Amino acid sequence: MSDPGEEGKREAAGHGATPEPDTEFSIAQSNALLPLLLIAALTVLVLLVVTVRSRPVIPPVGAPADKAYSPKDFPEVFKALDALAVKDTGPELARASFPVPPPPFTEGMFPCMSCHESIPPNAERRPLEAMHADIVFEHDAEHRWCLDCHDVTDRNQLRLANGTLVPFTESYRLCGQCHGTQFRDWRTGIHGKRTGYWDGPKRYLLCVHCHNPHSPRFAALAPLPPPVRPQFLAAGDAAAVQGAAAPPAGEETGHGAQTH
Repeated sequence: MSDPGEEGKREAAGHGATPEPDTEFSIAQSNALLPLLLIAALTVLVLLVVTVRSRPVIPPVGAPADKAYSPKDFPEVFKALDALAVKDTGPELARASFPVPPPPFTEGMFPCMSCHESIPPNAERRPLEAMHADIVFEHDAEHRWCLDCHDVTDRNQLRLANGTLVPFTESYRLCGQCHGTQFRDWRTGIHGKRTGYWDGPKRYLLCVHCHNPHSPRFAALAPLPPPVRPQFLAAGDAAAVQGAAAPPAGEETGHGAQTH
């Protein structure tokens, strides 16, 4: 028979002892992860090689992604503008013909010589009473008059300071005599409006498409309240805000002008 005292000592020693780690389980777990780590490393390496050595996908010739359209692809549309295409360099630029839409004549006013042909020329500066009395002349009126820009004998033409006659479609040459900075910016597309291709023909709006030639300064506009941010605008307030921002009926809001 065993000694009860000895068994108690062994039981007490067993409760206070720390168990040895399961070394076999840890080694087996590590062996299972090694193949996964190896596969992940090989996958990353393959992706890096493919990314570095891959070439861009080139679509077949003629595919939409490989086509950069230009005016040459639309010869019928741009034929007229190609004939008037303007080069942005060289000393001839100031005398070049710019493709422009027709001037905004008042209906029935052009050609001017349809009326002036039967009227003897009168170069005397005077208030206009019989015709064109509706024109308000506020274009350096202290020093200028109608015939500083219109030719006295051929009213279908404009007249430069050196006596050269130019058509109304080249009125920018007349304006550029005094407004040189604006003319320079207009040619390069900074002032006014220019449309077209950066490397192809362009179309310009004339000065008179925005400015009244007889009173070129824009009329003062009444300031409107700032817009309401969408997060502060309830659905039911939209109509009220739009109504408050709308100009009064009959009030002029545009800058367009008619020429005579």
